[in-house]
Amino acid sequence: MNRRWVRVLWLAAALALLAACGREETGASGNTQMPASAAAARGEQAPPEHPTLRVETLDGKPWDLEQQRGKWVLVNYWATWCGPCLQEMPELSAVAAMRQYISIIGLAYDDTDPDEIRAFLQQHPVTYPIARVSIYAPPEHFGVPRTLPTSWLLDPDGRVVRKYSGQVTARMLEDDIAARGGPKAG
Repeated sequence: MNRRWVRVLWLAAALALLAACGREETGASGNTQMPASAAAARGEQAPPEHPTLRVETLDGKPWDLEQQRGKWVLVNYWATWCGPCLQEMPELSAVAAMRQYISIIGLAYDDTDPDEIRAFLQQHPVTYPIARVSIYAPPEHFGVPRTLPTSWLLDPDGRVVRKYSGQVTARMLEDDIAARGGPKAG
């Protein structure tokens, strides 16, 4: 088989993989936004209506989703090697710093050593807590992400209201929160 056919086969395989990922509801930015119920309908693991999440952050502090009640929460899967994750981190950091009603937890879905993740965060600092989760045993109620970044938005009562597959922007978060009766950014 000549090189040209090998390239064609590689391209076809890549396109097939992209098509297999599918998109449910795409916003203006091209980011997939799915109601939590749509994830379950597609055969993906969807967290229960009121999921739990207890992790230890990289600075050794406990973080418990239950203690975030009264705030909107974004649970954000990311990895050090993920370009779109790196692009969304500054915006998520700004949201966490500027919007007291939003709590963000970054879950490093990465088999990288915690010290290497800490070093990475020295180069790419964030204002929200980060916890490393095992790629072999991710948090039970949030499961294995199909793509990175993947994020879940929870309302102040702790209910999952939106899943984002791909980059999240401050505007998307603020619009989704306002559409569900939360504060409007202004």
